[in-house]
Amino acid sequence: MLGLINLSLVVAAYLLGAVPFGWLIARARGVDILSRGSGNIGATNVARVLGARLGVVCFVLDALKGFLPVFVARMVHGAVPGTPLPVVLVGLAAIAGHNWSVYLRFRGGKGVATSCGVFAALFPLGLLVALAVWVAVVAATRYVSLASILAGVSLFVAAMILPRAPFGVEQIPLTVFAGLAAVLGIIRHRANIARLIRGTEPRIGQPPQSRWP
Repeated sequence: MLGLINLSLVVAAYLLGAVPFGWLIARARGVDILSRGSGNIGATNVARVLGARLGVVCFVLDALKGFLPVFVARMVHGAVPGTPLPVVLVGLAAIAGHNWSVYLRFRGGKGVATSCGVFAALFPLGLLVALAVWVAVVAATRYVSLASILAGVSLFVAAMILPRAPFGVEQIPLTVFAGLAAVLGIIRHRANIARLIRGTEPRIGQPPQSRWP
């Protein structure tokens, strides 16, 4: 019975994670977010194209679709110590849903806001470390993409350092998941990395008017 519940939670997490709030917000204003700016449905591109207020709304909604399924999964496995693998799989499914949305023919975002929601429910102390790194990098460079990549890496480092036994039976799912999330974040930002190297990555305050390569 628990196995069926776990499977249902994973499927539900993917379907909720796949809801393209950024696309819906933009579509409600007559904008195809997939053809503007980075072509991304995430909060950063929404903020660039439609303004900071709607970017914040998008971020909150995307974070909630990561937080809620993991919170429910943690409640189901509340008596299990550490971070049970089924809870990690629910978080991974939510992020995968955002990145490869079934509602957009498997196009999607980069999973930053949804990952924040997942780790707010899964590893809040590590998320605070990652957010501190994100704020510091944005303040220093005004590059959101670079800040997001380094925040993901710092979350993995926090997962290895903060738990008493990061590679123990109870904590290894969290450590591996944080590492996977960091790698996935780097992969999803590969176009940004290329633009950073070329010096063409837009900074905060440079709203795009059309789709860039």
